[in-house]
Amino acid sequence: MGNSQGSRRYWHWDWRLMLFSGLFLPLLLGLGVWQLQRAEFKQQQQGQWQQQTSELAWPQLVEQGLDAGRPVKLDGSYGDTTWLLDNRTRDGMAGYEVLTVFYPLQGPALVVNRGWVIAPRTRQQLPETSATQERVEISGRLADFPQPPLLAAVQAGSGWPRRVQSLPPEVAQDVVPELPGLILRLADQNQPGALRADWAPDRMAAATHYGYATQWFALALMLTILTVVASYRKAAD
Repeated sequence: MGNSQGSRRYWHWDWRLMLFSGLFLPLLLGLGVWQLQRAEFKQQQQGQWQQQTSELAWPQLVEQGLDAGRPVKLDGSYGDTTWLLDNRTRDGMAGYEVLTVFYPLQGPALVVNRGWVIAPRTRQQLPETSATQERVEISGRLADFPQPPLLAAVQAGSGWPRRVQSLPPEVAQDVVPELPGLILRLADQNQPGALRADWAPDRMAAATHYGYATQWFALALMLTILTVVASYRKAAD
């Protein structure tokens, strides 16, 4: 007859399992803590940037040093220098991102990414991208110039707007020497001069780091549970 009380379990020490868990558990916990630290840093940085945006004028921000992701508000007007960044798609449709030089009332000009516009049916035709040259106030975030990882040759053109495959900063600075090394992406489609400015969310915002931290801690918990479960064996009847 079988054991009516059921099989008992006992702790079995498996040095290979313990070695595996001992190596990976601290690693997972460390990655989770690191992501929490990155989230806290991002929150402090965003708070500092918001305060500086309200306190410092554009020339002071440039002199202090610009960082990608920094929010910026500018008062000025668009110029007539526009690049059309080719091969940009939305919803499966081909189009361009429109980058126009903006001239603040004070401080250096900068390139503004005004968003996406659908391409005409023929390559010989360029889309309508004119923007008001009256005085306006715009806001957005600083971003890197659009260029490939390996810098490719940029074909020179004539007239404006000008179609390009990429726009390295030195190419734009050949046209407007005062340009800083970053561009401005408009905050949304309600900004003056905006086209389809539906940018993807910032992948490295504080909330993203909190999400990564949760994933690492969840993996650490799962590893702990699996180690405990695997360490118990059924005792012989």
